[in-house]
Amino acid sequence: MTPRERVIAAVKHQDTDFVPYHLDFTHEAYRKAAAYYGDEQFASHIGNHISYATYWGGQPIGADRFQDHFGVVWNRSVDKDIGIVEGLCLGEPTLANYAFPTVDAESYRQDCRRLVAESADTFRFGGLGFSLFERAWTLRGMENLLMDMVDRPAFVDELLERICEFNLSVIRVALEFPIEAVYFGDDWGQQHGTIMGPAMWRRFLKPHLARMYGEVKRHGLYVAQHSCGDIRELMGDLVDIGLDMFNTFQPEIMEPAWAKREFGKHLTFWGGISTQRVLPFKTPAQIRDNVLYMLRTVGEGGGYICGGTHALPADIPTENIVALIETLRGQAHRT
Repeated sequence: MTPRERVIAAVKHQDTDFVPYHLDFTHEAYRKAAAYYGDEQFASHIGNHISYATYWGGQPIGADRFQDHFGVVWNRSVDKDIGIVEGLCLGEPTLANYAFPTVDAESYRQDCRRLVAESADTFRFGGLGFSLFERAWTLRGMENLLMDMVDRPAFVDELLERICEFNLSVIRVALEFPIEAVYFGDDWGQQHGTIMGPAMWRRFLKPHLARMYGEVKRHGLYVAQHSCGDIRELMGDLVDIGLDMFNTFQPEIMEPAWAKREFGKHLTFWGGISTQRVLPFKTPAQIRDNVLYMLRTVGEGGGYICGGTHALPADIPTENIVALIETLRGQAHRT
């Protein structure tokens, strides 16, 4: 099987010759692994099953800052991968003085063309990070947005409607290309429970998610959703509106056997190797045991793509990164 065929089979809840996997890296974790392997391009040789073209328009503004297409400034002096939001584009709950950006469609088409040209055998995503709630709070501020949901719901409706329309324009560009799925990034969870609560999520976010998912499904493609945190109370809603693949699948929040039992017929789980409690602290032998446990527990019968619960962070020891990579690569030799 090719990596693409293996992921498609897994999403269809079919057994595969071995469990598909995908690893992402923060800059520092990548540097560690590259130094160990003596290869700056090592990631292209580890057997990753997924490739993607994520829309993230903007430009650097100095050495440590990036301004995205919505005007949000990200301070990357500490967090080199994403950054920390500086300032507010929407200091008041109104869009009267804010000009929404237009999608840089040609730039994204170039990224999608590159994806198709360079990923002949992998499962391909079009991607959209900070897709709804995160985009709204990066503009308005987290606390302000949550208060607006209570005090100014009409403003929140207008803001999310405009964001959704922007996202649909991005999705339609991705759908011009031979991809298998569209990936949405949007964190809704805390360590315990959702940030805005299930009622507010259903009131403000679910209708727009249904529109975005529906656009993808009408083209016969799969939908993947990333959310960190505890969103167990939303899983049924996500299944109802058409979700196929859920990332990041944190085992310290969502017990693997329970998740497989409750939602394994409907969802493919992607992640499961904890970057919070396992990879930074366990021994390489324990890492191998944990990976093999997840492959057995969640991978049986398809419905699983193994990987870290997020891009591997800097605090993971090099030997643990290597243990994770080599355990996943070793599956092919055990079949």
